[in-house]
Amino acid sequence: MRRRTLLSLTAATALGGALTACGSAITGEDSSGGSGGADGTVRVGHLPSALFAPLYVADAMGFFEEEGVTLELTPLKSGQDGVPMLSNDQLDVMVAGFSAGMFNALEQGVAFKVVGSMGISPGDPENSPTALEVRQDLLDDGTVSEIADLKGRTIGVAGGPGATGGYLLAAMLEEGGLTLNDVEISNLATPDQEPALTNGSVDAATPSAPFSSSIEEAGIASPLAVPAKGTTGTGVMYSETFVGAEQAQGFFTALAKGAQELSADGKQTDEVYQILADTLGQDIEVLKASPMYTYLPDLAPQADQLEAMQSVWIDAEQITYTEPLDIAGIVDASFAENAAG
Repeated sequence: MRRRTLLSLTAATALGGALTACGSAITGEDSSGGSGGADGTVRVGHLPSALFAPLYVADAMGFFEEEGVTLELTPLKSGQDGVPMLSNDQLDVMVAGFSAGMFNALEQGVAFKVVGSMGISPGDPENSPTALEVRQDLLDDGTVSEIADLKGRTIGVAGGPGATGGYLLAAMLEEGGLTLNDVEISNLATPDQEPALTNGSVDAATPSAPFSSSIEEAGIASPLAVPAKGTTGTGVMYSETFVGAEQAQGFFTALAKGAQELSADGKQTDEVYQILADTLGQDIEVLKASPMYTYLPDLAPQADQLEAMQSVWIDAEQITYTEPLDIAGIVDASFAENAAG
């Protein structure tokens, strides 16, 4: 399985620093006022990444303004970092990846609602934004020829087993009858996965594009699997206070309009690529060469994926409780339904 490999090592390395870069729309301000300001301000925590393209496209195309919403964007290092801010009404909205820690927080009484989805895996082995990359020497000598051969081996995952990447890995391992408990997981930031594969400290890794493309071009590793079509580990969360705020529906309607501007096959228009380049401080040619996730036109929350995540993380003992939470009590699909209507 070999996907398109259009990126140079230099381009991917340069993007490593840009993943946390911010465009002019990203303020980084931290306000402690009430939820949903009287002036229409909505405070949104996010991880600056093309993964959350609907947010940036909706902003640049004026959809939030049309709904009377003014964005105040606060960059986060991880979704887990934003959970306390969301629960304490320092943020109204968070657009980020889900984690085992977030489920633990919910079980411990922290309240927020999952109201939407974000990036959906296309399931295309030739053009997936995330892949399970296996060291080329292990593939070439036949040591690893299928997923089951990874049992007991070390796999690099950004954030470790309890992060979004851990869930995506579990979804890929499942194809070979394995679970997270059957492998050794090394918590490696995505830019650190290539050198770890090169020096043999890990046998496989789960880099996202463009790092995966760089790894393949260099002949360091090749993809053995990609997440199945429909797999997702990210979404949109509202604070309990903001759920009832005047701007809550307008914000989501604008966000869904942003998703509707994105191509269903992941290949975007020049206008969209330029918006992402300008907002995120990334090179437009790197963005164009990187496989992208797809998005539901109404960004409906995916309760089945949340159920699967919870199950995976309970089995992997990343979640501190054993009796599953009722996902229906966590999800509020009304905003997506109203946006679609």
